[in-house]
Amino acid sequence: MNKDLQDLLDRLIRFRDERDWAKFHTAKNLAVSISLEAAELLEHFQWTNEDPDIPPEKRDKLVEEVADILIYLLLFSHRTGIDPVRLAKEKIKKNAQKYPADLVRGKSDKYTKY
Repeated sequence: MNKDLQDLLDRLIRFRDERDWAKFHTAKNLAVSISLEAAELLEHFQWTNEDPDIPPEKRDKLVEEVADILIYLLLFSHRTGIDPVRLAKEKIKKNAQKYPADLVRGKSDKYTKY
């Protein structure tokens, strides 16, 4: 894992362990938490234009949701033995095969259409 992410994970684990919260951090609970925080991020865009400008007061709330998502994702990855950085790199390679740039540039269709 990337050194910065590993340092962050180490801090999260210390924070969690100082509070004796590991017993609550099951894979299911962490997955639920990721989904809930992602929904809270999405809620800020409900009933807005497709791509609104984000005012500073709203941005402050958005960055907190992004932080929450990352925190729970790192804890979930740790709990399940998943290296999110390595897997993201593998997924990019896989997507590059499914979506060759010369075929999909400027298009948003699913790979099954190509």
